[in-house]
Amino acid sequence: MNKKNLLIAVLVLVLYVGSVVGMYVTFTSKVPGANDFYSRWRGAQLFWQEGMDPYSPQASELIQIGMYGRPATPEEDQVLFVYPFYTVFLLWPLVDIEYAWVQAIWLVTVQFALITAVILTLKLYDWRQPPWLLALTLLWAVIFYNNTRTIILGQFAALIYLWMVGCLLALKYDRDILAGLLLALTTIKPQMSFLFIPALLLWALGQRRWYFIGSAGGSMLALVGLSFLLLPSWLAGFLDQVSYYPAYTITGSPLWVITGYYLPWLGQPVEYALIAGLLIYLLWQWRWLPKVGAGDGRDDGRFLFIIGLTLIITNMVVVRTATTNYIIMYIPLFMVLHTISQKVRQGNLWVALFFGVSTVFTWALFLATIAGDQEHPVTYLPLPFLLLLAMFVLERGQLKAATAVVDQNLT
Repeated sequence: MNKKNLLIAVLVLVLYVGSVVGMYVTFTSKVPGANDFYSRWRGAQLFWQEGMDPYSPQASELIQIGMYGRPATPEEDQVLFVYPFYTVFLLWPLVDIEYAWVQAIWLVTVQFALITAVILTLKLYDWRQPPWLLALTLLWAVIFYNNTRTIILGQFAALIYLWMVGCLLALKYDRDILAGLLLALTTIKPQMSFLFIPALLLWALGQRRWYFIGSAGGSMLALVGLSFLLLPSWLAGFLDQVSYYPAYTITGSPLWVITGYYLPWLGQPVEYALIAGLLIYLLWQWRWLPKVGAGDGRDDGRFLFIIGLTLIITNMVVVRTATTNYIIMYIPLFMVLHTISQKVRQGNLWVALFFGVSTVFTWALFLATIAGDQEHPVTYLPLPFLLLLAMFVLERGQLKAATAVVDQNLT
């Protein structure tokens, strides 16, 4: 490591530690929060300190008491652990720390993960922004509605986004073993990566990237195997909680918002037909994956275009999603914004305008429709549908050279 990188690392560490202390003093020492994180942290704590199964009714009741001060009522969020068991490995360093400090550490970690993921997304597209636009981009990475909500709730989604873009960047620079490890880690929230993983493995088979496939498989084997070693019953408990999850969550996928909320007369048959249509379209796009990046003259950036579509459609067809999970769609979003920056007159100004308008619009939509502490289903609609439309525009060539040079080094 040269002196410049060492200095940057020290400055980042100082900023991180200062941010944690500031977060504790001004916020977490006074207001408990990070609700989406607490269930996982408390479940991990119960396992490491007391040997308790985090999926057990006893653990669930203790988590609820820690959250509500009492067991949850049937109509409330049951705040179950409901994550793969190997999440406890990630949280092990935090289980012996007072929660106010844990909350401060985690909220700052999520914030740093988001900012880092956005920076890596820019690098993925070789997008060198002017300093003023870079500053605006990083500000947007914190204050955009989905991002702020991710930070406040302490959502693991920020880490999934970071690991996804890190995986893609590692593949771009032939760091296949690292890419495989990062891909395995994305399974901590499988609802965010259940299409991303087979898409990358299909591509890797076509490209004969055996180290990547072996690293991903070996990493998963280690995570799952160690989980069974420590808690043999974990998979049954995990699947049981997953099957119960829809019973106490309110909003489904964006397609459900249309067919089940706004137009209920359409019902599940239309919802399932739309899901099937999107998946068939995605499979049709996946036919390119074994070929792109093969140096045969047909790879014009289609790899990341298909991966972008995969992430959008993931959020549209999954049974239960969340606006925090939408942050993985920033990978295709920045493809669109990069195209605008490079191919449209005064493109950087249009990108800046997008950051401003999108931030104001999403917060205004949330504040105008919030009921109690629940998001209105309408907040699920704008980003995936508008972004899918933008990707169709790119595919049709209405913005030429939409994905040039974004993944020219993937082979």
